[in-house]
Amino acid sequence: MERSNISVAGINVDWEMDKGSLTFEGSEALVFWIASSMKTFYDAIEEISGQEVSELVLETAGYNQGMIVGEDVLSKLWGNQFDEIPLSIQNTYAAAGWGYFSFLKWDPDNHSFLMSLKDSWDYKLCLARGKEHGNHFVPAHFAGIFTAITKQNIWYSITSSQLDGQEETIVEYFPSEITAKRNIHKLARKKEGEQILQLEAIVENKTRDLQNLVKRLSSPIIPVLDGIVVVPLIGAYDVERGEELVVKTLYNLPSHRARILILDLTGIDGDINEFTVSLLDKIGAAASLIGTETFLVGISPELSMIMSRTDIPLSNFTYFQTLQHGIQYALEKMGLKIVKAEQLIGN
Repeated sequence: MERSNISVAGINVDWEMDKGSLTFEGSEALVFWIASSMKTFYDAIEEISGQEVSELVLETAGYNQGMIVGEDVLSKLWGNQFDEIPLSIQNTYAAAGWGYFSFLKWDPDNHSFLMSLKDSWDYKLCLARGKEHGNHFVPAHFAGIFTAITKQNIWYSITSSQLDGQEETIVEYFPSEITAKRNIHKLARKKEGEQILQLEAIVENKTRDLQNLVKRLSSPIIPVLDGIVVVPLIGAYDVERGEELVVKTLYNLPSHRARILILDLTGIDGDINEFTVSLLDKIGAAASLIGTETFLVGISPELSMIMSRTDIPLSNFTYFQTLQHGIQYALEKMGLKIVKAEQLIGN
């Protein structure tokens, strides 16, 4: 059995080649290349989840991992050995290739720490990935360690960074209400808010498209013969639709040289109200000013009862029960009539 062992600053590393096993301080470990394997791993996470989410995932993973390490450190302490932790951390993480870490301030009694992180692996990874920021795994990792050993929630602030051209990254640790879990919830609410805004924008755009479609399709002017046009009214009319109906109808009457305007009310049976009746009166009065007579057709018994209960006079209109009757009367007024083709041939 081929087995190798080295000890660096009291840190034991063992290899068992026939088992393909590497142990670091008695626990199984593995080695990744930073600029290739780890870069590919991080790039894949960011590609799937996006930069903001991936940074939070890695920060949270670092923090949770630190909590596990901190609890392990506590379990190995005998009496008041807190002062031995800084050197132990420095040697352990240097031996593991995480970088050169040292403490500028170590005050566990007041839950206050200041660290120098030099050439950490996540700094090297950011360089390999071409990132100007985002090295939060290691700082969050130590926040987890300090949270575990002080029994007080600790968070961090990066006051200077190697990514900004500094010789070292300085990280301040302090008691805080900020937690990895809280950051997750905060980002989740932010993403939900962004999705809601996106959905609102989509709904607004679709609503606008539908409104434009309704405007194009609502109450079209249909020329029957020269001088006779029909405008079918469909559904309920509010102020916006009513204004569109009035403007569209009156604007197009001259282009059709309309002498008779037939308003077909078949499509609004049950949706008519005093406002709709006032629209009819407004259209009829305005049309008469440009020499166009207005007929109302498609009036059912129910519709006639609703119209009669309004205070708006409609005595100036000519009424017909069906569109067919209205068109026939309009033709007669203009001296026209519809005859069968065989009658023309017979004559």
